[in-house]
Amino acid sequence: MDKAVVDHRIYTIRPRCMAAFIEAFDQLAMPILLRHLGAPLAFYTSSIGPLNQVVHLWGYDSLDDFEKRSAARDADPDFAAYLHATRDLVVAQETRILRPVYLRSLDRQ
Repeated sequence: MDKAVVDHRIYTIRPRCMAAFIEAFDQLAMPILLRHLGAPLAFYTSSIGPLNQVVHLWGYDSLDDFEKRSAARDADPDFAAYLHATRDLVVAQETRILRPVYLRSLDRQ
């Protein structure tokens, strides 16, 4: 991966509401996110361990890049519709900023 910063997000969804959340995310959030953030590095749901979670990763060239693109997403007038549609579906959200660790042993593979 060649991104200097990764935004790692975990959303915990109300039990038995995952399908509704995924539909709202796909229809309302994803077009906005693709426009401002680009394609995600990964998008998953949990199946073992803590359940009812959506995990997604977004890559950025720097913290400044993350801040600018996140601000553009948040300022998009259409983003409020997604937030409103999912307000009763999201129980919790965790956000982490990750930076890569470069290991010489991985370069040899």
